[in-house]
Amino acid sequence: MSPKLGLVCITSSKDVRYRTVTRKRLLEHSPDAQRKLLEDLYRDNIQTFDNALRFCESEGIRLYRIPSSIFPFADEDIGREVLAPFGPTLARSGRRALERGIRLVMHPDQFVVLSSDSEGVVANSVKILQMHADIMDLLEQPRSSWALLEIHGGKGQRADALVQRIAALPEAIRSRLGLENDEYAYGAQEIYEICVRAGVPMVFDAHHHVVHAKLASYEDPSVAEMLHKARATWADPTHQLVHISNGREGFNDRQHADLIAVMPSSYRMAPYIEIEAKLKEEAIRGLRTWSTAAAG
Repeated sequence: MSPKLGLVCITSSKDVRYRTVTRKRLLEHSPDAQRKLLEDLYRDNIQTFDNALRFCESEGIRLYRIPSSIFPFADEDIGREVLAPFGPTLARSGRRALERGIRLVMHPDQFVVLSSDSEGVVANSVKILQMHADIMDLLEQPRSSWALLEIHGGKGQRADALVQRIAALPEAIRSRLGLENDEYAYGAQEIYEICVRAGVPMVFDAHHHVVHAKLASYEDPSVAEMLHKARATWADPTHQLVHISNGREGFNDRQHADLIAVMPSSYRMAPYIEIEAKLKEEAIRGLRTWSTAAAG
């Protein structure tokens, strides 16, 4: 089977765009007005999410990363209260995704640092992760790696703390959690070892790997080696998810290019690939020939 390609959050066109609100703007209003503002925003973003599912279906895209900011302030009491009545609507949307074979994942933002040496940062990280787990529950997504919550390792040289904190997470989070290698603190081998210890899947990012290891090609043997090691961390190997991007100004540039010009040949064996390119759906369309050839 050919790898299934994933859309990250929005389209480069205006087809899929979400609303947001800053804390400053929200706090300019009375409590009742804040609730009304969030209610309208949440309703609009649910409609955009449904549009995203339709877009994915029409384009043959089988994985969609929901924006972490789809429901601003849903990690606070006011947001949770406003979001709760939308439960039946979200459940219908989530069931529709499952019926159409569109996998839903999320990637909590950089403020999630479970390995921090600050208890306050860790507590806030768990709060943010709980919000993401709550959204997945409202969407009636399984508590498994299918509905992945992807995060990075965070603060370097803190592997033991990271493993311990993952073990202490609520089941709704831990059952969906996956760790991704990065360019700086946790290379692919390091995050793989943590995933094995913590019993969570590894999301392998080949571009992060080549930047971290200063490699000259995606065909370096370590790319295929890490892809296969990462697969072994998935309870269901058919759920394995990897990331791809290309450097903007050069192969080892950490900034993402508009499109994907180079793919690791080993990625032909990857079940799901999130396409982290600036031009989003255009990059996915440009890879259709590659993914079809991968099936052969």
